[in-house]
Amino acid sequence: MHKLNILVFVSAVLATALPAVGQFSLDEAKSSGGLFDSAPSRDKSVVSVQGTFTAPTDGEPGELFVTARIEPGWHIYSITQPSGGPIATRIEADLPPGVRLTGVFRPSVAPEKKLEPAFDNIMVETHHGTVVWRAPLEFAANVDPSTLRIEGAVTVQPCDANSCLPPRDLPFTAALTLDLDSLDIAENEQLKQTSMLLIVLMAFAGGLILNIMPCVLPVIGLKLLSFIEQSGHRRGRALALNVWYSIGLISVFLVLATLAATLGFGWGQLFSYSGFNIALAAVVFTMGLSFLGVWEIPIPGFAGRGKVLEIAEKEGAGGAFAKGVLTTVLATPCSAPFLAPALTWAVAQPPGKIYAVFAAAGLGMASPYLLIGAFPKLISFLPKPGAWMDTFKEIMGFVLLGTVVFLLTFMQWPLVVPTVGFLFGLWAACWWIGRISPTADAGVKMRGWLAAVAFAGVVWLVAFGWLAGVMQGYFDRAIEQAMADQLAQLAPTTFVEPTNVAASKTVKDEYRLPWRPFTRKTLESEIALGATVMVDFTADWCLTCKTLEALALNTREVHDFVLANGIVVLHADWTHAQPEVTKMLELLGSKQVPVLAIFPADDPNHPIVIRGGYTKQSLLDVLKKAGSSKPR
Repeated sequence: MHKLNILVFVSAVLATALPAVGQFSLDEAKSSGGLFDSAPSRDKSVVSVQGTFTAPTDGEPGELFVTARIEPGWHIYSITQPSGGPIATRIEADLPPGVRLTGVFRPSVAPEKKLEPAFDNIMVETHHGTVVWRAPLEFAANVDPSTLRIEGAVTVQPCDANSCLPPRDLPFTAALTLDLDSLDIAENEQLKQTSMLLIVLMAFAGGLILNIMPCVLPVIGLKLLSFIEQSGHRRGRALALNVWYSIGLISVFLVLATLAATLGFGWGQLFSYSGFNIALAAVVFTMGLSFLGVWEIPIPGFAGRGKVLEIAEKEGAGGAFAKGVLTTVLATPCSAPFLAPALTWAVAQPPGKIYAVFAAAGLGMASPYLLIGAFPKLISFLPKPGAWMDTFKEIMGFVLLGTVVFLLTFMQWPLVVPTVGFLFGLWAACWWIGRISPTADAGVKMRGWLAAVAFAGVVWLVAFGWLAGVMQGYFDRAIEQAMADQLAQLAPTTFVEPTNVAASKTVKDEYRLPWRPFTRKTLESEIALGATVMVDFTADWCLTCKTLEALALNTREVHDFVLANGIVVLHADWTHAQPEVTKMLELLGSKQVPVLAIFPADDPNHPIVIRGGYTKQSLLDVLKKAGSSKPR
């Protein structure tokens, strides 16, 4: 017993004599037969620590993260280790003025617990591998987190299965993990150096490619009918109609340029607003009814009764202009190669350059129609006008009604039923107008139109003034019940990782990535934990986004690579213009989707940004460049 006391005393003296360092090695001398064992190689660390912190966002506090990485075969003890046994880990932070901790540190993983006979059956709590402690931070209003450094130290005692090293204070310096307000996007810097001429050419090419994107398919048949009708006209009139069509098309681009210059709107952003979607659904629906013969739109070229050959002969500037407008509006949910970077460059420029780039994109989209108008023989392969055009027109009417269904798919749920009710009201109004005899005098026609418009207005008030509130109540109660049912099935201590429920129900693919909803706090926390993070900025109305997700993103190769490298994937849904997603897009220098942003674990302030299109292989190359997440 006396010898044992001497051994403990000598060990304590040796422990106090060893220098305190932030990261120590196994070559620190151990005694040969007692408390300390022999030391292996000098270049291998047992425990290393580092710190990071996040800034407060949207009323949520910031957080201080302290990470300890422990070599295999070794362990340290928890910060809640009961006294009377091993030495508990202790974290101390030297906080700058204006910063304070508002809570205790909590570990990312619960410690392993077991009764230890060597310590009179005291509960021993140990951590292995990597553990991250986090605590909430509060910043004074006049404190800029990006300029701060938080010093601190972690006191740990590493042990293996047979022995322990002396306790050590491991210092750390914590900086802001992700300074979102000063991100250095390499792709943005390259765009800034691109010449105006090249940007205009890219916009023109992108507009040209828009003509073959799936968004324009519902109305491309309208233009085909016009081309067939124009084949019997002299070149001058055909060219004039196509010029009016192009003017209508380009005018939408100029309106979008105005929204970008004054309100900062991006390409396709109008589809994020329910009012716009409801209005567009109404226009497309009434057009479909016209093509099915329910009524006749009072614009030459949009008539709904009689043979199309006879109708087409009445097409004039108004009809051509309206078709150009509708074609372009329906094209905006799609992006195209070259278009995304050109518009990204434009929105950061003065108004004059914004208008020039948007006009170039519009001219690119209009160029095939101007070319065909100038040289009608280019479409000589199309069939001759005939009665078959009536059937084709009616088929296009059903296609337009299908487009309405597409618009409803990304509308806010409480507004779907009111919108359908309003469309039925429009159906009745169009039916009433269609009953008016074409030979009726102007007074009869005027009264019929006034009655139909008044009826549609009443239906609007009922649908969105009363029914919308009822459906919102139903929706809220359904959500509350679903949450209550889910909570009732969980044990009190069970934590459920948030998932993108909507996506999980619509994507029937075994290689679907483990998406989690994007929030700025989630992004910052994952980066602070050492993760490489990929954020997919998408929207349900963006057909280009959905195509890329199906063909490149949620594929076996990408799925396997993401899981093998511990990459965190976040789903940033811009369907309804969420402010947090919009702000993040702006920080990345974008005003439209699709956008992919990959934040490397080793350098998150220099994210890799992909705008517009990408292939599966190009995405894999970028992910390999970003690197894997740090082990946890």
